[in-house]
Amino acid sequence: MDVSFIRERISILRIRKNVSEYKMSTDLGRSKNYIQSISSGRNLPSVSELLSICEYLEVTPKEFFDTEMNEPVLVHELVDTVKGLSEDDLKVLISVAEKMKK
Repeated sequence: MDVSFIRERISILRIRKNVSEYKMSTDLGRSKNYIQSISSGRNLPSVSELLSICEYLEVTPKEFFDTEMNEPVLVHELVDTVKGLSEDDLKVLISVAEKMKK
């Protein structure tokens, strides 16, 4: 994994959130070109800035760097949805998910 991963991941997650570089920059309290400068490779966020970006994008740092998790926001939504299910319902859901994965 190299530094290009960070800028590409920010871009992918930002687009999936359906927010412009300009809006994300201003929402984060930064200059209007902040995210564009990261996306273009001119700058990289500091660790604290990356944590703010993760929070804005509604992903944990672990999810941000997890290359196998393509849709972390949807995974959060799924987890929130299944929290109240019974054990039997969860087993059925797992069975369906395993069949879909194949």
